Amino acid sequence: MLSAELRAFYMVARLGSITQAAKKLGLSQPTVTTQVRNLESQYGIELFYRGGRRLVLSDEGVRLLPRVKALLQQEAEIEFELRNGAQGQGSLRLAATAPYYMLDLVKVFRERLPQVEVTVEIGNSQQVLEMLEDYRVDVAASSQCVEDARLVRRLLGSDPLVVAVHRSHPLAQRQHVTIEALAGHCLLMRERGSTTRQLTERLLDEAGVKAGALLEIGSRESIREGVLRNIGVSVIARHEVPLTPELRVLTLEHAPVMHEYLYCLKERRQARLPAAFLGVAQEVAGVGF
Repeated sequence: MLSAELRAFYMVARLGSITQAAKKLGLSQPTVTTQVRNLESQYGIELFYRGGRRLVLSDEGVRLLPRVKALLQQEAEIEFELRNGAQGQGSLRLAATAPYYMLDLVKVFRERLPQVEVTVEIGNSQQVLEMLEDYRVDVAASSQCVEDARLVRRLLGSDPLVVAVHRSHPLAQRQHVTIEALAGHCLLMRERGSTTRQLTERLLDEAGVKAGALLEIGSRESIREGVLRNIGVSVIARHEVPLTPELRVLTLEHAPVMHEYLYCLKERRQARLPAAFLGVAQEVAGVGF
């Protein structure tokens, strides 16, 4: 019980928000609120100053935070050792911004180690790196290029951005467009934290282009469904556009190239299952570690 309450405290302290902490923990807001309040009432302390939109750590909370962080990290390390201990078995946790590169590696990995349980989390570039840094996954693929001494990073693949439209859309008769051609059209984009969105917004800002209504959708699959229903158009990596007669793929002038990187914590790269997965990446994708 105390572990759950300390985890709730740590996530709220890190994010400054019950709502955001609940999302990260996969819990309801009332549950997280109750866990934090139980911790405070049980020991007669105030961990946060409540007021305004963000929760601010009290002096007691500031003193407690690094110790809780160290405790949760130690717990994650023990759990990692247990998962990687059994020869031929265990579990490997992966995260990726898109399944395309990662699932090719998973296929080969599962053929070689069929008894190992593999889970793949999908999120935006920022989210998957946070999962890795928080020890929630062992290896992550992200389109965000991060310089961090704690991480090993290798290029996994590259893909240009294109414009995807429905076959009946006014732009569908073209094969090649400039970013200016998107002016006035409804644009389907991922949530903030997505590298694709950052690159798209940069292109629009640099060209001084104002698109039509922005429709924010939280997954690539949903964006593709939106384009299939002719709700709007989307700037997307080429390999993410499905082969279907309902869609048209337009080359985008001066389109940036999306790079996908494979990340692993340096301290874990030699562990049995991460090392085996990185070995597959080296063979299949030519990613040297």
